[in-house]
Amino acid sequence: MRLSLKKRSDLPENWDSLREKIIGLGERSLRKSYYPELQQQLEALRASEEKYRFLVSNIPAVVFKGYADDTVDFFDDKIEALTGYAKEDFLYRRLKWTDIILEEDSKGFRIVLIDALKSDKSYVRDYRVKTKDQRIIWIQERGRIFCDQEDRISHIDGVFFDITERKTLEAQLVQAQKMEAVGRLAGGLAHDFNNLLTGILGYGELMLWELPEGDPHRGYLEEIIRTTERASALTRQLLAFGRKQIIQPRVINLNELISGMEKMLRRLLGEDLDLIILLDPALAAVKADPSQMDQVIMNLAVNARDAMPRGGILTIETENVFLDEAYSRNHLEVVPGPYVMLAVGDTGIGMDAATQAHIFEPFFTTKEPGKGTGLGLSTVHGILKQSGGHIWVYSEPGRGTTFKIYLPRVDEAAMPLYPVAAPAASLQGTETILVVEDDEQLCNVICQTLRSYGYTVLEARHGYEAILVCGRHQGPIHLVLTDVVMPGMSGGELMERLSPFGRKMKVIFMSGYTEDTAALQSLLAVGAPFLEKPFKMITLAQKVRQVLDLP
Repeated sequence: MRLSLKKRSDLPENWDSLREKIIGLGERSLRKSYYPELQQQLEALRASEEKYRFLVSNIPAVVFKGYADDTVDFFDDKIEALTGYAKEDFLYRRLKWTDIILEEDSKGFRIVLIDALKSDKSYVRDYRVKTKDQRIIWIQERGRIFCDQEDRISHIDGVFFDITERKTLEAQLVQAQKMEAVGRLAGGLAHDFNNLLTGILGYGELMLWELPEGDPHRGYLEEIIRTTERASALTRQLLAFGRKQIIQPRVINLNELISGMEKMLRRLLGEDLDLIILLDPALAAVKADPSQMDQVIMNLAVNARDAMPRGGILTIETENVFLDEAYSRNHLEVVPGPYVMLAVGDTGIGMDAATQAHIFEPFFTTKEPGKGTGLGLSTVHGILKQSGGHIWVYSEPGRGTTFKIYLPRVDEAAMPLYPVAAPAASLQGTETILVVEDDEQLCNVICQTLRSYGYTVLEARHGYEAILVCGRHQGPIHLVLTDVVMPGMSGGELMERLSPFGRKMKVIFMSGYTEDTAALQSLLAVGAPFLEKPFKMITLAQKVRQVLDLP
């Protein structure tokens, strides 16, 4: 065996140097054997972190890590876009998350955590927060609780979702359902009430006609009639709110309607308020009942006047607009498309959010007792819904209120609102009229009124009796005055069954409310004459004579 000896100069000078060389050789050996594996693990860690960051930045939520004392030590960057506050405001304890939660929504969170600990340690809660720019938004917090070895809360991992849009749509749906339910109730009450009011009006007028001028009792009767007319206006408001009012829509131009109301509006507002009217000269037509739109504008004007006790400005504006998909997403009931906008704005006291949430509810009012029924805006809401329109309010305390109304445009020429009236004719007649009305009191007063004008009157309480009366009657029946809603057979069906008895038989439909509004609207659409209950007896006589005189 041959031994190779190094020169002394090649050997380490001492044992420390030798140890360092040996350690160095070991490190190089380890690096060569483990470096590839460490490099792979490092790359995998980087890829995992990139994937995590990508997921966190792209999910529609804010990721957080928090503790039971309401502090946090992690928020992703989206927290600033959500709340307006930088994440450092929370991480450096300048602000707690609970500091921006509305006080009434922050109660009970401890109970939520306790319940979660008793189950699978996960929870969900919805609440409102106030952002840095003072907006109120809805947050849904979904979290999972982690505990230490002693079963105490270690930390909470979770996410925040912005559910403001969903909550807004839910609130709109609940409001619509609430108003629909109250509307059905209001409509049912108004049906019977209208029959009673028509009877009171009728008998009051008949008695008034019998009394000579100067009789002291005339004043009492006139007051009864005036009071009944006020009550009938109340039922019309109830029906309008419940979308059960009988509407007779026409193609109209709102500019013409507003111009025709200008003098009346100025008298209504008085000297302390200025009226500014801004009308779009190229305004498109809409299809609506002119008398109802008149009521809408008057109700909004009265509200505006009452909101400006120290004077101010009422502005009425019209404009052609297009409501797009973005607007529709924030306003559940709106179908995108072309509309005519009617805006009524004031410089009055304004409203807070809590008041705005209730203004379209029936009998809600901020006025003093006796100063209002609380039906004005609910009536407006009902009229517009029944006409296919929409209304939205924009208001702040001390900065006034603006109501914006949107009605679908129609591509038709508007009909004139104020045609020249024909000269009045005599209301007397000798024709034969069949009255079909299931309310006995109302039927009696109608028949007495028509007989007082010289007509021959036949009576029936329902459709089947009307058919029997027609079969027994020997002469012609010139006109049928029939209720729309009757037991067993509707007014429209009755006229179909009566057609074999006389081709020249004319008809007037009367109703104050109908469950089958669509059926009545189809009758009105073909030009069928109509009397809306409650009506005065002079109105009845005029309508009967008008229809009988038609060719």
